[in-house]
Amino acid sequence: MKYLGIDFGIKRVGLAVSDPQGKMAFPLKTIHRSSREKLFEELISIIEKERIQAIVLGLPRNPQGEKSLTCRQVLNFRQSLKRRINVPVFTVNEAFTSYEGQKILESRIKHAGRRDGQLDQVAATLILESFLERKTLADEADES
Repeated sequence: MKYLGIDFGIKRVGLAVSDPQGKMAFPLKTIHRSSREKLFEELISIIEKERIQAIVLGLPRNPQGEKSLTCRQVLNFRQSLKRRINVPVFTVNEAFTSYEGQKILESRIKHAGRRDGQLDQVAATLILESFLERKTLADEADES
């Protein structure tokens, strides 16, 4: 099963894609938002082009599990997306993915200008990897 990972943001939306077997995640692109409708048009185009079978959306929860403003925005985005597509949309806690992504980029890229937009893709990749790892562990437990 092929997955699309999404790191939703008000200005930018990071995307990652899995391999067709749903085992590994790779950065795909960053969408710089100009309008809500253009965002959905581009996402639907990517979903069709990449033959995505499920979406994994990062949900920012604070350590206490409370819903922040950003969390509510992501949930609203999820509802809007689900009305436009016919694939399942899963959510995973994305706590600290931007921080982890920043550390990864700092270790690989020396010039800050080259990081523009890549952080969102790395965060989406981490979100998707987290989901795929848990899915793999669950699958292995089912086989035991």
